[in-house]
Amino acid sequence: MKLQQLLSYTRRAIDDFHMIEEGDKIAVGISGGKDSLALVYALHELMRFYPKHFTIHGITVDLGFKNLNLDAVRNFCESLGVPYTVVPTEIAQIVFDARKETNPCSLCATMRKGALNSTIKELGCNKVAYAHHKDDVVETMLLSLIYEGRFHTFSPMTYLDRKEVTVIRPFVHINEADIIGFQRRYDLPVAKSPCPADGNTRREYVKQLLKQLNQENPGVKERMFTAIMNGDIQGWPEYFGTRYRKKAN
Repeated sequence: MKLQQLLSYTRRAIDDFHMIEEGDKIAVGISGGKDSLALVYALHELMRFYPKHFTIHGITVDLGFKNLNLDAVRNFCESLGVPYTVVPTEIAQIVFDARKETNPCSLCATMRKGALNSTIKELGCNKVAYAHHKDDVVETMLLSLIYEGRFHTFSPMTYLDRKEVTVIRPFVHINEADIIGFQRRYDLPVAKSPCPADGNTRREYVKQLLKQLNQENPGVKERMFTAIMNGDIQGWPEYFGTRYRKKAN
């Protein structure tokens, strides 16, 4: 995927769900992976011509793994002129050493979001952008179906009352495969996750399941995404679901 295509899909999501308003200061959650780095790149480029002026600030929550090197990520942000903050924590020690969680992802995510939200407020940001893409949307729906027995996934935009922060997801129209292609084309400096649970989670199981389903039934991922758009899920605006339904038909 070329930059122009990435920006087109990103702007489409932003416009569809009214994610950005004049004067927004947006924190961008940077894990160091391909998705979050591509999001920083996209939002930085979009700042140049988007009709509503906004700024971005990159934030990484350091979980406390000793072998995580963020130098390349820091240099990447500096090359774009994007302010970058690393939040040191001891989450890894708490989750893996002290509590020895057998299913560490849930607790880790909760603690990570807590550290991130506190920093967002300290920096004066009113929104936070996550790099969840179309595959994440569908995978989360499958996780909910398989493990919770309900048809649900995260919404493109969510207002957190307690934190007074709005979460936006500008990549909801983009396939993961396209982000992989973008990362390779533009040589984004991905920092490999040192988490011992990486690749051994329920989400990874569902990711592989979706991949298999799509190989055996070409187009099934897109049909699932259409079902989400038309499924009256909380946070997915009705007007957009109606418009998407007409388009799909």
